[in-house]
Amino acid sequence: MKFLPISFLILALATATAFAYDPSPLQDICVATKDPNSAVFVNGQFCMDPMQATADDFVFMGFRNPGNTANPLGSKVTPATVMEFPGLNTLGISMARLDFAPGGLNPPHTHPRGTELLVVVEGTLLVGFVTSNQLNNTFFSKVLYPGDVFVFPIGLIHFQLNTGKTPALAFSALSSQNPGVITIANSVFGAKPPISADVLTKAFQVDKKVVDYLQAQFWYDNN
Repeated sequence: MKFLPISFLILALATATAFAYDPSPLQDICVATKDPNSAVFVNGQFCMDPMQATADDFVFMGFRNPGNTANPLGSKVTPATVMEFPGLNTLGISMARLDFAPGGLNPPHTHPRGTELLVVVEGTLLVGFVTSNQLNNTFFSKVLYPGDVFVFPIGLIHFQLNTGKTPALAFSALSSQNPGVITIANSVFGAKPPISADVLTKAFQVDKKVVDYLQAQFWYDNN
């Protein structure tokens, strides 16, 4: 864990100098609350009276313990978005802890509202993203080691795979308080109600039996 202080310093410096994707706040703090009484609705959340805020509203302890990687993907993402960390509301930033078992995968997904900056703390990760049709779906990929940082541009499909023989750990910062996650396989083949097989057979140019098989699978969510 010797790289942990360095990783947080890198993330802090990078996000402090970047422009947030979310609208800039017009007040110092706007801690999200589920109680709409005497509250103001801002950025999709109700904000408590700032005079009632305490230090506890600005601390998140969910990164203290490793995520459970005993699942079909061998990975666990522990998010710290406004949904889990109310003090982030209106601040245009969030984070995540990513734990990987050997061979663990954070499957291809996108963040529709945020760019992601990832730093490896332990282990070895193969990462990559694919550009849009406009840039001919170009694939960029790199093997990362402890201390390495990689950026995934907003909205582009990307992944992380532990290629080492030991567990891996990474942290990411995202340029939105609620960047969202769309896991490609889950969304396409696990949609409820299901997407028409006629659409998917033509889109993927495969036999209907293949589509039926994929739609019948259990698509695990590691978030």
